[in-house]
Amino acid sequence: MPKSAIQVIDRAARLLDLIASSDNSVPLKVLAIDADLHPSSAFRILSSLTAHGYVERDGAGRYQLGRKLLQLGGRVQAHVSLREDARPIMEALRDSLHETINLTVRDGNEVVYIERAITNKRMMRVEQVIGSRAPLHVTAVGKLFLAEESDQGFESYTRATGLAPLTPQTITHPESLRAECIKSLESEYAVDSEEAEPGVSCVAVPVRDHSGCMVAAISISAPTSRHEKGWVPQLQRAGRELSSRLGYYGANNNPISQ
Repeated sequence: MPKSAIQVIDRAARLLDLIASSDNSVPLKVLAIDADLHPSSAFRILSSLTAHGYVERDGAGRYQLGRKLLQLGGRVQAHVSLREDARPIMEALRDSLHETINLTVRDGNEVVYIERAITNKRMMRVEQVIGSRAPLHVTAVGKLFLAEESDQGFESYTRATGLAPLTPQTITHPESLRAECIKSLESEYAVDSEEAEPGVSCVAVPVRDHSGCMVAAISISAPTSRHEKGWVPQLQRAGRELSSRLGYYGANNNPISQ
């Protein structure tokens, strides 16, 4: 196992690996020996992992993996499946419009770019790095997620972030941002015009799962000088197709009509 600069994390990871490698729950004594730890040290680490739900103890006091890991694993798998389903749709949209297509999810008060389809047909293009983040209020995608929030949730976000500007075009007034979000909810798409980055504009549509919950967004990022509102219908069809693959059959999303 690779060594990090934080010894206790190395030890916790080792203990988790040992528990995961066993078909049954494991006694403290065995874990301490196999991890080359003093029993008291192993107990303290396991107690902390148990408190956070990463490890559980059975009726005999032995250790097994906790349900928290199952929850986290489910989130990872969901993102993997989402990316796999989205990739051909994004590539087809890229090949049609010759622009960069992004797939984005929400993580707290930020959006995270998890997939992209880059065009090779443009000398000047916008490339979002996979894993990069941005505040919700400065992006088209973020406006869609904020549009799904209750009034209380929206107010909580504005208080937490202060709607800090990234460019002179960033919307920093809560009333104006809320109106923009409501508009995006009604039209089923949102835009940002140089609100996150000077010279770059973006248009985004929601992606929903089987329950109707917005789980992601597909967006087109391009230099403002060639940004077109005419992209919206194709982008919306792409969003509906991906939503359909995720099991969503809500209003205006009947695959038969697409």
